[in-house]
Amino acid sequence: MAAGLAERSCLELSAAARGPPRRPREVVFSPPGTAPLPAGRYGDSAGGFCYQESAQLAAATRNRFVRWTTSGDAVELVEESLDVSLLNNAVRLRIQGCPFLPGGVHLCEVQSHLVVLLITGQTVHRLLLPHPARMYRSELITESQMQSVFTDIGKINFRDPSNYYVIPSVPGLASNSVTSAAWLSSEGEALFALPSASGGIFVLKLPPHDAPGTVSVVELKQSSVMQRFLTGWMPTAIRGDCGPSDLPISLSVHCLDHDAFLFALCQDHKLRMWSYKDQMCLMVADLLEFMPVSRDLRLAAGTGHRLRLAFSQSLGLYLGVYMHAPKRGQFCVFQLVSTESNRYSLDHISSLFSSQETLVDFALTSAEIWALWHNEENQTVVKYINFEQNVAGQWNQVFVQPLPEEEVTVRHDQDPRETYLEYLFMPGQFTNAAIQKALQIFSQGTERHMDLTWDELKKEVTLAVESEFQGSVTEYECSPEEFWQLQVEFWSKFYACCLQYQEALSRPLALHLNPYTSMVCLLKKGSLSFLVPCSLVDHLYLLSNEHLLTEDDAAIFDDLEMSRDVVCLVQCLRLIGESISLEMAFIMEMACSRLQPPEKAAEQILEDLIANDTENVMEDIHSKLQEIRNPIHAIGVLIREMDYETDVDMERAHHLNMRMNLTQLYGSGTAVDVVCWGVCKIATIRFLICRDLLILQQLLLRLGDPMVLGGGQLFQSQQDLLHRTSPLLLSYYLIRWASQCLASDVPVDTLESNLQHLSVLELADTTALTPHKLVSGPQTIVELFFQEVARKHIISRLFLQPNTSLAETSLNWPHLITAIVADFLPLLWPSNPGFLFPECLMGSCQYTQLQEYIRLLQPWCHVNMGSCCFMMGRCYLVMGEGHKALDCFCQAASEVGREEFLDRLIQPEEGEVVSTPRLQYYNKVLRLLDMVGLPELVIQLATLAIMESADDWRSQATLRTCIFKHHLDLGHNSEAYVALTQNPDPSRQLDCLRQLVVVLCERSQLQDLVEFPYVNLHNEVVGIIESHARAVDLMTHNYYELLYAFHIYRHNYRKAGTVMFEYGMRLGREVRTLRGLQKQGNCFLAAINCLRLIRPEYAWIVQPASGAVYERPGASPKRSHDGECTAVPSTCQIEILELEDLERECVLARIRLTLVQHDLSAAAVAGNSTPEETVALLVRAGLFDTAVTLCQTFKLPLTPIFEGLTFKCIKLQLGGEAAQAEAWDWLAANQLSALVTTKESSATDEAWRLLLSYLERYPSQNSLYHRCVINKLLAHGIPLPNWLINSYKRVDAAELLRLYLNYDLLEEAVDLVLEYVDAVLGKGHQYFGIEFPLSATAPMVWLPYTAIDQLLQALRESTTNHYNVMLYQKLHDKMEDYQQKVSVATRDRLYRRN
Repeated sequence: MAAGLAERSCLELSAAARGPPRRPREVVFSPPGTAPLPAGRYGDSAGGFCYQESAQLAAATRNRFVRWTTSGDAVELVEESLDVSLLNNAVRLRIQGCPFLPGGVHLCEVQSHLVVLLITGQTVHRLLLPHPARMYRSELITESQMQSVFTDIGKINFRDPSNYYVIPSVPGLASNSVTSAAWLSSEGEALFALPSASGGIFVLKLPPHDAPGTVSVVELKQSSVMQRFLTGWMPTAIRGDCGPSDLPISLSVHCLDHDAFLFALCQDHKLRMWSYKDQMCLMVADLLEFMPVSRDLRLAAGTGHRLRLAFSQSLGLYLGVYMHAPKRGQFCVFQLVSTESNRYSLDHISSLFSSQETLVDFALTSAEIWALWHNEENQTVVKYINFEQNVAGQWNQVFVQPLPEEEVTVRHDQDPRETYLEYLFMPGQFTNAAIQKALQIFSQGTERHMDLTWDELKKEVTLAVESEFQGSVTEYECSPEEFWQLQVEFWSKFYACCLQYQEALSRPLALHLNPYTSMVCLLKKGSLSFLVPCSLVDHLYLLSNEHLLTEDDAAIFDDLEMSRDVVCLVQCLRLIGESISLEMAFIMEMACSRLQPPEKAAEQILEDLIANDTENVMEDIHSKLQEIRNPIHAIGVLIREMDYETDVDMERAHHLNMRMNLTQLYGSGTAVDVVCWGVCKIATIRFLICRDLLILQQLLLRLGDPMVLGGGQLFQSQQDLLHRTSPLLLSYYLIRWASQCLASDVPVDTLESNLQHLSVLELADTTALTPHKLVSGPQTIVELFFQEVARKHIISRLFLQPNTSLAETSLNWPHLITAIVADFLPLLWPSNPGFLFPECLMGSCQYTQLQEYIRLLQPWCHVNMGSCCFMMGRCYLVMGEGHKALDCFCQAASEVGREEFLDRLIQPEEGEVVSTPRLQYYNKVLRLLDMVGLPELVIQLATLAIMESADDWRSQATLRTCIFKHHLDLGHNSEAYVALTQNPDPSRQLDCLRQLVVVLCERSQLQDLVEFPYVNLHNEVVGIIESHARAVDLMTHNYYELLYAFHIYRHNYRKAGTVMFEYGMRLGREVRTLRGLQKQGNCFLAAINCLRLIRPEYAWIVQPASGAVYERPGASPKRSHDGECTAVPSTCQIEILELEDLERECVLARIRLTLVQHDLSAAAVAGNSTPEETVALLVRAGLFDTAVTLCQTFKLPLTPIFEGLTFKCIKLQLGGEAAQAEAWDWLAANQLSALVTTKESSATDEAWRLLLSYLERYPSQNSLYHRCVINKLLAHGIPLPNWLINSYKRVDAAELLRLYLNYDLLEEAVDLVLEYVDAVLGKGHQYFGIEFPLSATAPMVWLPYTAIDQLLQALRESTTNHYNVMLYQKLHDKMEDYQQKVSVATRDRLYRRN
């Protein structure tokens, strides 16, 4: 734009109230001493108040203002903020029976308070509220929510007499004037100026709130020059009546330091100026002098006049007067001029005429007048004018928000319910309050619909209309056409109801102008709207033809010819736009929605226009085109004005925290709504301009007139412009769609899942994606984007520039809103490099909306194509369509390194090895797919990525590991093995191998594990399985058996045997249970089997020394009692085990098992017991046969067996029946020779018989076993059984004698010696094993003389015992006899020898 317009039209932007209607707090006060007046006595009114520092960036009251509406005896006060959400910001005050005067609400600002002055038909009130600057320190305003100034209004004592007063009934309020004024004096007094029933003005004064005093009333009349304190009113007759001519119709006050000028516009068309301090009329001006008047006007009372003041520190006080006359009106602007002698006069600045019928309100600044009218059709008209610069008196238009269409067109192929619901609930059409009121009426008050959300309201509306519709259908059958017609009828009835309430709530009551920020608002019954400047293109397109013709061409562009060309071009577009029917417009809408070329749609519309041209519009357009000197250039200029494409990415937002007073600037819901609705309006208007421009270009191409096109050589330029216009139209269509597309509510679990995904992509901490709260209320996605992301970017661009002094910065609403929208549109512009909008949608879980956005974008926009593919992939991933997601991710890979979003996506982490950008991209996507749990897709993408990483072995290793892991997870064992063998990194290969072994073992898929070839990995596999076998619990994992199978499969029998032997040894040491011993026996058998398959010379294995510790990776070092690490033994003894050794171990294992099967309690000690220990355990358990076998196998003496069996016999002999019963268990476990007997044997008998059989079966050298048995018996004092004595006599009678002597059995010893001597002498010698008794011819015999001597000595020493003496004598005699016979035999022998 060369030199933008000095003045432009404005757009009305209403903050669309889609949330439930605000429920203000109710405060009710009934003033005593008043009689109720009718509530409808005065009309509804509205007004606003702005804080003095509302334009200061660092102020607590920045961008805050109060608006109010009165209705009957109630006033609703609402504090608004464009920066933060104000809590408790609405209050409804009802003063019962006292309707408010129109405009009877005045707010005044003092240092510590905000004072609200209220004027009703009977009372005046003063409310004191804390000033926001006292509630908050500005440097602390960082929260998104704050308390409103009305938070504590409930604490006010309305009955305090110092804060209200009943208006005196004499003279009372004038009945035909409703004006009022109120102000605070410099001393804090509250003053209320009211029209007096007797003419003139009276002023009520309330004393300061913090000082005692009485209420005083002052009457200002032209004849009065002194103050009168009216403690009692004098009758009118005494005072005299000066008639109603000076009755004020409009009052305004201008406060000075210690005085107040009160301006009264009276019904005699004169303006009077009073000094309240001096009670003096300082000036009277006849305003009819400044307007053309007739006699009728001079005689008529001026009841429609209005007065407004505007004060400027530099320019002084301006007075704006609206003079009402039938069928016309006039604005006069004056400046108050004072002379040295304190005389005042009016300096006439400007007179402006208006033909509008009914003025509702107007506002004045020191340069402008803003006016609000209702025209003859009762439509709202708003205009403004700069009275200083606009000499021609040309008003600037304000394009107000139109009401929704009166009728909704429903085509026969559309569902009426869907069509009406779409139209009713389209953002910007109807407010929540209007639909709720309509629903209440439509439902005939059957239900109370309050505080419904947008979605709930939609459901209720559907239910209400459908139920009415169903209730009216009386026929059981009706044709589809009738059914469709009935639906349309009921829905249109509800729609008309909504329209009625929307119109009522949208009716403006007043203008609110903030002189500090230049912000202008329209105050309506149910809402407020903001007026913002129109951009150049929109201004020209929207301007009516008469205004466009009078537009000063030079004001548009510096080049006058170009300005005229553009105006003519816009006139052509207007002609086309006005000629397009709904059906034609629908063609273009459908083309954009269905991704068809807009050029074709424009061509079709043009053909329809030509075919239906009944009013010669085409001729008008053709003639207008003739006026354009250079249409190609003019179209190019128009396109440039509308194009927001930039070559570089907009700088990302700075953190606003360093400037705390910027963090919330324009962050409230109201500001967000206004900005985003402004974008929507611009997009809507520009879409229409581009549509009409496309049609015009098609017309130019069709005409092909060299005079029009400026020569045939420019045909190509025209084609280029056509292809530039088409993306422009689609861009605005997309922005308009996004501005009307509602965001979805997001469940908390979806948000958490999304944050996890973003953390994997490492996007969660970017400026675009703050952790997003649940979407509150029905926001559009553009509002969501502005609130969460765009606002920070725009504010940082506008305010965080170098050389910007925040303290000096004053906020100017028209400039700021224009700048914000102008900066916002490039962020939304599809063909710009920045990708913040889709990124925000992704971060906010708006997946459906994001998919539709990309669908509308992809066919024609070639910027950020890869980023769009990636986003679409993310959407598919969330929707559960993984394969589509993978296709999108793969398509996006080709754009890595070319797009800003994808570049941020692949930023390497700290310490991460940087690979190629595309590999980094694949790595991020693989992580995402892995976290979502899609292993098949991970494998596919990793396989694709391997092709990209041909020269990067590290990346190859990572990808192969990834493929291996996911194949393994899926149970694809062969593919996992292949991936493992292809891994170029040995350490990763070993890790994968280890994982393969563990996982397949856990799954019991051992056949695969054994049968893999393991080329060049054989030793590693064996080492892994061995280390696991030695590190884990033997009974829960079968690594030894796996290793055994591994070696058997490869015919390595010795290693297989070694493995099973080690397994068996460890089972004995660590698993001392029955199952462990069973497995141990099987292990030893397997080991023996292996060695028998080998040639004998190789049938051996190596056994580590006893107690060897296997080194396990990661095992903690062993320490001594003082904490020092113990030294690992440098050498270990190697023991070779042959087949015989294994067989012996097998026998031992089998015997242990037998023992434990017999007695489970022995398992804890039997598992690793030596053969000797096992024998003892067997003896204790009574398994004597088994013990004998073990002793024979390991060549051990049988002594423990005989001792144990003897002891058991002793116990049985001494025990009772219980011992007898128990004995049968172990007796049954030993083989006894069959014995035929006539009587039943006892367990004791069987035990003795077992002992006898053992003594007979297992002879020993020197009768060792007999001796140990007898020793045991005698030790326990058990008499020797005869069979044992007889048996031992035959073997070693001398030893038996010695045993008798050892145990002091003298009588038995004597009997034995006597028998022994007899046997030697030949009597019963066969019982003592003596082959030849004593004889001269026989071999020599002998007696144990030493033992016999000891016996004799023992008998000799116990002479006190008579029996022993007898025994001694008997033995002595026997020995003497034996000696004699020996002597004889000896002599005979010697004789025979000689």
